[in-house]
Amino acid sequence: MIRWLIVVFLALLIFSGLHRWLEKIGLGKFPGDFRFRLFGREFFVPLTSSVLLSFIALLISQAF
Repeated sequence: MIRWLIVVFLALLIFSGLHRWLEKIGLGKFPGDFRFRLFGREFFVPLTSSVLLSFIALLISQAF
């Protein structure tokens, strides 16, 4: 259980760091992408964008 909590926390930190880059390529503006503030810091959780990127990666892997 604690492993999953650490993984989720690390994923939050990584996505927060990549937030500006993701917005430049057009991701992060979908209805399922969440932003929230916690302890004065803004966190970004791109659920819909992650699903979309996973689907694109699946299509590419199936093509080759």
